[in-house]
Amino acid sequence: MSNASRPSSVTYRAAEEGYFEKRQLKRSAGFWGIWGLGVAAVISGMFSGWNFGTASAGFGGMAIATAVVIVMYFCLLFSIGEMSAAMPHTGGAYSFARAALGPWGGYVTGLAETIEYVMTTAVVVFFAGQYADGALVAFTGLSLPQPIWWALLYVVFLGVNILGAAVGFRLAIVVAVLSIAILGVFVVVAFATSSFSVANLFDVEPAAGRSAALPNGLLPVLFVLPFAMWFFLGIEELPLAAEETHEPQRVIPKAGFWGLVTLLVCAVAVFVVNTGVLGATATGSSLQPLLDGFDAMVPSELAGVLALFALIGLLASLQGIMYAYGRNMYSLSRAGYYPQALSLTGQRQTPWVALLVGGVIGYAALVLVQVTGGDSGVAGAVVLNIAVWGAVISYMLQMVSFIVLRRRFPRAVRPYRSPVGVPGAVVAGVISLAIFVGFFLTGIAAYLIAIAGIAVVYVVGLVLFAAIGRHRLVLSPEEEYAQSGGLHRDPEVEEYEGRIPVA
Repeated sequence: MSNASRPSSVTYRAAEEGYFEKRQLKRSAGFWGIWGLGVAAVISGMFSGWNFGTASAGFGGMAIATAVVIVMYFCLLFSIGEMSAAMPHTGGAYSFARAALGPWGGYVTGLAETIEYVMTTAVVVFFAGQYADGALVAFTGLSLPQPIWWALLYVVFLGVNILGAAVGFRLAIVVAVLSIAILGVFVVVAFATSSFSVANLFDVEPAAGRSAALPNGLLPVLFVLPFAMWFFLGIEELPLAAEETHEPQRVIPKAGFWGLVTLLVCAVAVFVVNTGVLGATATGSSLQPLLDGFDAMVPSELAGVLALFALIGLLASLQGIMYAYGRNMYSLSRAGYYPQALSLTGQRQTPWVALLVGGVIGYAALVLVQVTGGDSGVAGAVVLNIAVWGAVISYMLQMVSFIVLRRRFPRAVRPYRSPVGVPGAVVAGVISLAIFVGFFLTGIAAYLIAIAGIAVVYVVGLVLFAAIGRHRLVLSPEEEYAQSGGLHRDPEVEEYEGRIPVA
């Protein structure tokens, strides 16, 4: 092995015989499968979570925050599209940062994305439990404790994900289309019943000297950016499907763009209409704003049916985001950053060990936050912010990686190039940084405690990597690409012959 394969501070081990054969994925997705995966992963953000910002920032403040976030996500998706086309590997954010920033940068970025997707799954489970219990109460008058709902949801969707990627992609398309249809019905019913009112958008009582549009001024806009992110958070997961996609260099950038356009239309419709039905004040405190909106427009006898319809969107995201943490953990494990057992795949060629471990961690986090958080609304917002905190760290590091790779790997093949280039990456990175800083300025104790908890996770993770993980790395496809200076893109196409060419 050449010296190029041994960057300072880390050690690579030769993979045992049959190592990669036990860690295989299967290509089964085209454009619509990837589009469905991206939309399904995010669509629950239209049903719950985004609304927590309307009461404090008002409709105007939340609208500004949403516009800022939209700019960030388009710049982010264009940049990620370029890197994913150049690196058709499952690693995603870890792969990009590994090539640009070295093994430590790859590990830090990959860990941030693990936190994002494991905790986003937990948030979706949290809100899905609320909707599912609402349906049960409406039909039977009975109610189950939320931890039981969480366990049921994790078990069912772990089973779906372990069945195989082909099943998951087909399911993603179906539930994405159904979820969009439900949102469309909501908009139609709102106007057909004359339930929408412009006055409701501005019903937050303004502070002295403030306007109805910005009842508490401009500063809250910074604080509600994490909630605006919930309209789109997760769409960036698509590069994780690279090794399960036909023609990933073409399909992933295209599906990412059209998926984001789809979500943009849905987000604007839901934000305006849902708030216009319930009012900004009531919307800001609701755990199930879409269901509460339906309940305000139609006879209460339909509440159970509507809860089931609304639940579809949450279950769609549960499928998509669970897929994301499974592949993220799989890629980091396959390369040796995480325990290598996490990347084992079964007969259906899915990373079942990573899926199970991520599910256990997410469930434990929900129980812990519920026990210590008290009020359900606070608990939901805390878990949501943990997920966003991991996301913005990942976003910042990916945008830095994009800029570095443009300079460091000039000879690398780039089948797709971002139309916004380096300036777009800078814009996305700066907005991500603003959101990150905003967390520390909120002054909300529960959020700060959550951030402190994740900081502890990072410290423990870095110590373990320094002591153990960095001495057990394996030349996975992501590592091959980084070490070859971007010359080896696809291990299925290019023969490596046991050596790595020096760029």
